[in-house]
Amino acid sequence: MADRARLSKTLKPHWVWAIALGSAVGWGSFILPTDWMGTAGPLGAVAGLLIGGVLMIVIAVSYGFMIQKIPVSGGEFAYSYVGFGRNHAYLCGWFLTLGYLSIVALNASALALLCRYMLPAIAEWGRMYEIAGWDVYLGEVLIASLALVVFAVLNIRGAALSGRLQFAFVIIMIAGAGLVALGVFLHPDSSFGNFVPAFSPDTSAWAAVLAIVAIAPWAYVGFDNVPQAAEEFDFPPRKAYRLIVLALVAAAVFYSMMVLATAVATPWQGLVASEPQWGTGDAVAGLFGWVGTLLLSVAVCMGVFTGLNGFFMASSRLMFAMGRARIVPAAFARVHPRFNTPYVGILFAGAICLVTPWFGREALLWVVDMSAVGVAIAYSYTCFVAFRLFREAPGKRVLAALGGLFGLGFIGLLLVPASPAALGPESWTALIAWTVLGALFYLARVREYRKIPKSEMDYLILDTPKPAPSPQP
Repeated sequence: MADRARLSKTLKPHWVWAIALGSAVGWGSFILPTDWMGTAGPLGAVAGLLIGGVLMIVIAVSYGFMIQKIPVSGGEFAYSYVGFGRNHAYLCGWFLTLGYLSIVALNASALALLCRYMLPAIAEWGRMYEIAGWDVYLGEVLIASLALVVFAVLNIRGAALSGRLQFAFVIIMIAGAGLVALGVFLHPDSSFGNFVPAFSPDTSAWAAVLAIVAIAPWAYVGFDNVPQAAEEFDFPPRKAYRLIVLALVAAAVFYSMMVLATAVATPWQGLVASEPQWGTGDAVAGLFGWVGTLLLSVAVCMGVFTGLNGFFMASSRLMFAMGRARIVPAAFARVHPRFNTPYVGILFAGAICLVTPWFGREALLWVVDMSAVGVAIAYSYTCFVAFRLFREAPGKRVLAALGGLFGLGFIGLLLVPASPAALGPESWTALIAWTVLGALFYLARVREYRKIPKSEMDYLILDTPKPAPSPQP
């Protein structure tokens, strides 16, 4: 039996906090406030985001416990194995991989979208074709591809470099967004009267809020990047829970701040009705001109960079753990001879995501919408495993059960047709296709996977003592 591949312990606490916050906030807090207000109104959007943040903190209780108990790469994949066995581990890992890869691709496309707004002559150069009503330009494909290549290289060069960059990106993002929001709230042309009506007049208040709560697994996905990197902590794993909670609170405040700033800057109904390419950018430009737009664009770039960096790290660690367990090809468990990073997983994630810009943003959004299902599956597994292990802590056991039910509730909101947040037909098609592909892949490897003794699998996934070799006949 080969030795278990290991990663270096280089990640410091403030880097890990930045990984959680930067991945959770990303570009969405800057690009999507207009979409959310169109669905729920400004108050409905803020209420839904804050409720979603509280639900994520309940789920984070289980994550904090599991990280302390099982500080290995793979996160939810390893937890599912402990609680329910290798088949469930595969199911959880397969859907979570999709969620992570989708978000890497979406962050790259968000950078191209920003360039369409700021530098249209470059991004909208070389029109090639149209997919789902979206014109695909060679310029934006090259921008997204360059971002993917750069962050793949940075991640290969070491977790310490990724951690330092993540912290710097997050600080610049917070400073830029904070200055813009403060300027909006203090500007004489801003008005809280623009906030009215507080809820969307097209739907009931509860349905509006519920529609925003349903996207919480997507909006806050990123805090669960922390367990993927647990094997690389240079500090006690018990600190991880506090770092996750601090990141989630900061993310909820950040999301709410950007929605409020957009709504106060200009009458939100008129902004939504104009179907802007970037509503928040238009609102800020109306008050501060190009200076405000430039400052906001810098913050958005930092949000995109934190998402790319954080999810490259998370997806590669997940594939590394699955490769180490031989559930996917063992090549994914290889580490770089110089930088000791899971470079095969990083290269694979980059290669898959390099395909996505060619399909246009609208087609990509179908995949991303259904990827929230995979993230919610991972949340549910983690909480139910924690529930089984919290035998001597009744209070935490109740929180773990609630977290598991919240996870199932998120899945229901996305999959039940009558739900206000139900997936569209295109997203359903993508979800079914990914499920079928996962089933075929599992059937192709199931015999080899089942041949691995449990003691060896425990060693490979959980880093238990290495089992003694079987005696030779």
